[in-house]
Amino acid sequence: MTADVWLPIPPEEIEGLPEGPNYRFWNGGETFPADPGDCAFYVVPYMKPSEVGVRPLPGMTSVEVVQTLSAGIDHVEPGLKHLRPGVRLCNARGVHEASTAELTLTLILASLRGIPDFVRAQDRGEWLGGFRPALADRNVLIVGYGAIGAAIEDRLAPFELARVARVARSERTTARGPVHPLTQLPALLPEADVVILSTPLTEATRGLVDAEFLARMKDGALLVNVARGPVVDTKALLAELDSGRITAALDVTDPEPLPPGHPLWRAPGVLISPHVGGPTSAFLPRAKRLLVDQLSRYVNREPLRNVILTTGTSGT
Repeated sequence: MTADVWLPIPPEEIEGLPEGPNYRFWNGGETFPADPGDCAFYVVPYMKPSEVGVRPLPGMTSVEVVQTLSAGIDHVEPGLKHLRPGVRLCNARGVHEASTAELTLTLILASLRGIPDFVRAQDRGEWLGGFRPALADRNVLIVGYGAIGAAIEDRLAPFELARVARVARSERTTARGPVHPLTQLPALLPEADVVILSTPLTEATRGLVDAEFLARMKDGALLVNVARGPVVDTKALLAELDSGRITAALDVTDPEPLPPGHPLWRAPGVLISPHVGGPTSAFLPRAKRLLVDQLSRYVNREPLRNVILTTGTSGT
């Protein structure tokens, strides 16, 4: 039997898909498009709750590849225990870097220059003048220096920063400079005017930004989270925001979606966007190109891109 490929985008809307597989459209609906046991290549629906994306996994006894359309894979990890050994999990590296980096710069500039205050003043018909912080001559710390972190720095380059420091899980050197290990965070945090979180959510980064982390940030610093909400301890962040010592710009929160009445909505000095780093006009054409490339590689038995892990190996 020819293998099934489950796609969250109608296959007729993706030009260049290789011939061979049976393409099935499923974007998280209640009814599956076919027997999950016949699925060999599963593309997880985008921007759906974790329980939706993992629902068919227990029945996917023949699946060989699970492909996300997000940079993070944390929403799929709970379902990996249902899969047989040897299944490759791939992420969407190359799809979201530009959009997420754009939003990161937007959040930084809007927060520093007081754009939310201007919008509220406009609603009141008030001319709200005064001095505001600039991004120029500031020290920026990027925590999580993968493809998205690098794309953020690319867009920071024209802003005449005093310094950019980079932190990742492992120490290395890049064309732009050294990447420091996480162990050096305590020394780097007090120097940063802007701290950007772009790290994946793992057991090592869950709750990374706790009370101790925040206490090391300098007075007046801005925390920007475009990673995942649980990277930040929300209670600890609220305490710092309420004190007025730091400010924050958050595209992700914990909990998420942020429920009505949650204290973060009204905390002083916080700008919140509803997890919109990825879903822009840039997403669909880039996602389609990724799928055509990956499926062509799969059909031709060529190495896949963006393999994050293989089930049944150490740690999975």
